[in-house]
Amino acid sequence: MDSCDALIIGGGPAGSACAWKLRQAGLDVLVVDKATFPRDKVCAGWITLQAVTELCLDLDEYGNGRTLQPITGFRVAVIGGTRVVETAYGRTVSLGIRRWEFDDYLLGRSRARTWLGTPISRLRRTGGDWIVNDAVRSPLVVGAGGHLCPVARWLNEPSDAAPLVVAQEAECPTASIDAASSPIERGVPELYFCPDMRGYGWCIRKDAYLNIGFGRLDSHALPAAVNEFVAFLKTSGRIPAGASWRWRGHAYAVADAAPWRVVGGNAILVGDAARLASPQSGEGIRPAIESGLLAAATIIEANGRYTGSRLDGYADRLHARFGNGLVARALQHLRPAVLERAIGARLLEMPAFVRHVVLDRWFLHLGEPALAV
Repeated sequence: MDSCDALIIGGGPAGSACAWKLRQAGLDVLVVDKATFPRDKVCAGWITLQAVTELCLDLDEYGNGRTLQPITGFRVAVIGGTRVVETAYGRTVSLGIRRWEFDDYLLGRSRARTWLGTPISRLRRTGGDWIVNDAVRSPLVVGAGGHLCPVARWLNEPSDAAPLVVAQEAECPTASIDAASSPIERGVPELYFCPDMRGYGWCIRKDAYLNIGFGRLDSHALPAAVNEFVAFLKTSGRIPAGASWRWRGHAYAVADAAPWRVVGGNAILVGDAARLASPQSGEGIRPAIESGLLAAATIIEANGRYTGSRLDGYADRLHARFGNGLVARALQHLRPAVLERAIGARLLEMPAFVRHVVLDRWFLHLGEPALAV
């Protein structure tokens, strides 16, 4: 049987960030993922500048042969509305990436050992160690496998209480689209909110690719909402009237106030497995990266002794970074006013609200410094 110092289930940004930090500390890390990298991932595909700092990314190196689109502004509107709020920052405030490139780069850069194309068929704990697939033993397991992560299921009772974001996305080369029939500007993402503010669609042009998608907090309304969004884009001239798309779907739980254990039994949850995605923007990349780094810092401090309360400090670190109940409480304070259709639509026509609340706070987190770990 193989063995390692830390076994990470899931090779996305959360697992890769954790593996990268643990490898820097000299730990033998094994990352197991059911997918073979590079693999596709449903995502609008942009990262905040905090993530660049936290991961010590060399943008010149990363941008060599990969999509890396500076984002300098946004266009925001309500689906079905006629008024568009344009916000220009005059500087780079975010970066457009393609997830299959980004995730593959982070996993390779971590220098961790990998078992890819390996689904988790059996997960058990014996003698204080974790045994996975009866093939590898580790004193510690990090659950980074999304909201259906087997480690998350081991730590928590099955629950349907958490809000679930469901999204569909499509991406195509811009060379296949007539520029005159799709005037979406490179580096200026377009966000189109549902009047009830329970979901939004996006269009983002990144170098040679156009990505469009839509996500909502209620799955039953997604098909009709996607059709309405695409029809709106066509009638408003944002995409060609005859365009067809290959849609791909994804779902994940977002932060809410329901109890959810993120540490216990020599196990730690990070990223979507820890339910850290923002309910306002649906963003999961930054919380994934930061939780992976915070988990790694906690593991390194434990110095191989994962008994008792040595890992409990991780939950405290999450609380300090994201707050009690994470960002879900912000939504509760906005209800019912903002989520009513008339008031929500009116707010999204106000340039000050769009810039300082929707963009600066919800999407870009400009008031939050990069995590120091």
